Amino acid sequence: MTQLPTPRGTLTPQRPLADLTWLRVGGPADWLFQPADEDDLAQFLRDLDPSVAVFPMGVGSNLIVRDGGLRAVVIRLGRGFNDIAVQGGRVVAGAAALDSHVARRAAEAGVDLTFLRTIPGSIGGAVRMNAGCYGVYVKDHLIAVRAVTRHGQVVTIPAADLHLGYRQSTLPDGWVIVQATFAATAGDPAGLEAKMADQIAKRDASQPTKDRSAGSTFRNPVGYSSTGQADDSQELKAWKVIDDAGLRGATLGGAQMSPKHSNFMINTGTATAADLENLGEEVRKKVLQTANITLEWEILRVGEPAAEKK
Repeated sequence: MTQLPTPRGTLTPQRPLADLTWLRVGGPADWLFQPADEDDLAQFLRDLDPSVAVFPMGVGSNLIVRDGGLRAVVIRLGRGFNDIAVQGGRVVAGAAALDSHVARRAAEAGVDLTFLRTIPGSIGGAVRMNAGCYGVYVKDHLIAVRAVTRHGQVVTIPAADLHLGYRQSTLPDGWVIVQATFAATAGDPAGLEAKMADQIAKRDASQPTKDRSAGSTFRNPVGYSSTGQADDSQELKAWKVIDDAGLRGATLGGAQMSPKHSNFMINTGTATAADLENLGEEVRKKVLQTANITLEWEILRVGEPAAEKK
C-alpha cells in the first residue's frame, strides 16, 4: 500500500462512508482525511503520491457512494473551515459552512443571499455545482474562491475562471475549495427572514424533507432548465417527464422515487447504493422510451460496485 504523509489532522483507513451521506449508503474509502487547517491540507496534498486519487467530500447531500467504496483519499473539511464573515455587501464563507447557515448569517447582517437557505449541503459543493434555487445561482453572486490544488498550492480563483454553468464548474479534479467570497445586495433583516421562512414552507410542502434523499435526482432536461441566460426556458421539469412515464412512487429494493416529488429519490430504510442507482437508471430508460429525453443525473455517483460473491 502507498505510504501516506502524516498530517496533524485525522487520517482514518478503510472508513465507511454511509453515515456521512444523506442517503446513508456506500462502502468504505481507502482513507478519510479531515485536515486540521488549510496549512495541514496543503502540506498533505503536496506530499501525497500524485498517483493517489483525491475526492473532496462535503456533507454528502448530493452523493451516492457505491457499495464497494471509494479507492481514494476522501477529504472532508470540518470546523476549521466553516467560518462566516459579513462585511458590507461581501460574505466570506468557509467551504464547510452549510448553505443554510450562510444565508441566515447574511440575512442577520442585512445581506440577501436568501437563495441559499433551502439548498442542502455546504458552500464548497454549492460552488462546484453552481447550486441554485428560485432562479438564482451561485454564479450570480460569487466573486472568487480560495482553493488548494492537487499539488498543495493555495490559489485564488476569480469566479469567471470557474466557467459556472448549469450544475457544473471547471474546477480541476482533486482541487479542494476552502473558502468562497460572495457579493449581494442589502435588505431588511426582518424582510429577509420572512422571505426565507416562506421558502422553507414552500419546500416542505412540495419536497420529502423528512425522508432520506439527496435533493433532485436528475437535472432538468437540457434546453429547458434555468441557467440565467436570456434565451433560457423552464418549460419542462425532470419531475414532469418522470410523472408522465408513470414512475412517481416507483420502487426497487429499498429505493423509491418519492410519491411527494417524483424527482426526489429516497432510501426507505433498506436501500443499497445499487438499489438507488439502478432505480435511477430504470427511470432514465423509461423516460427515454416515453418522452425521447435523456435525463442527466444531478446526484453524483462515485466509487465501485460491491464485489460479486463467489
